[in-house]
Amino acid sequence: MKSDNFALRSALLLYAVTDRHWTGEKNLLEQTRDALNGGATMVQIREKDLDEADFEKEALELKNLCKEFHVPFIVNDNVALAKKIDADGVHVGQDDMNALEVRKILGPDKIVGVSAQTVEEALLAEKEGADYLGVGAVFPTGSKSDAIDVQHETLKAICSAVKIPVVAIGGITKDNLCQLKGSGIAGISVISALYAQKDIKAAAEELVKRTREIID
Repeated sequence: MKSDNFALRSALLLYAVTDRHWTGEKNLLEQTRDALNGGATMVQIREKDLDEADFEKEALELKNLCKEFHVPFIVNDNVALAKKIDADGVHVGQDDMNALEVRKILGPDKIVGVSAQTVEEALLAEKEGADYLGVGAVFPTGSKSDAIDVQHETLKAICSAVKIPVVAIGGITKDNLCQLKGSGIAGISVISALYAQKDIKAAAEELVKRTREIID
């Protein structure tokens, strides 16, 4: 079942997005377990270089791990796979399927997240049934080569314009996230700030602590 707005807002506090490029001594499942033990509140599988079979296998493993921690598990872009494995939801970009179509496929009880860079995109996504918005990149990022910079004034305007929760994405670290204070976000979405860290659990704990200090 989809969480209500308050529960979903809480789940967006520290939104971990996977990236297998940072795997080394530990695999992605082990790294994600560390992130969850450190307080990550939502997980999205975003693996652009896996074939469909490997993606499904990895997604199922992560879904079961998230279930163990009672944390929502989201699939990036792949709506068909999200439906097939009964994920908690899906996150789509502006060039992917729109929220209205996603909702028709997944039904009313799944979480639908949409990326937005402008107030107009945000309002349209909300109207079409998005449950939350991912807005960014709020800082320069190397994780997404096609990321569009979003000024902090725009982030604040989007948070003010919509009723659904907003999570900031893109280039966020423990050192710069304080700059997002007062924007109205529900939380932060990070990749390298977790998965590139030597001690992922400790990194998650620190990010949770600092994010709690700046959210409204």
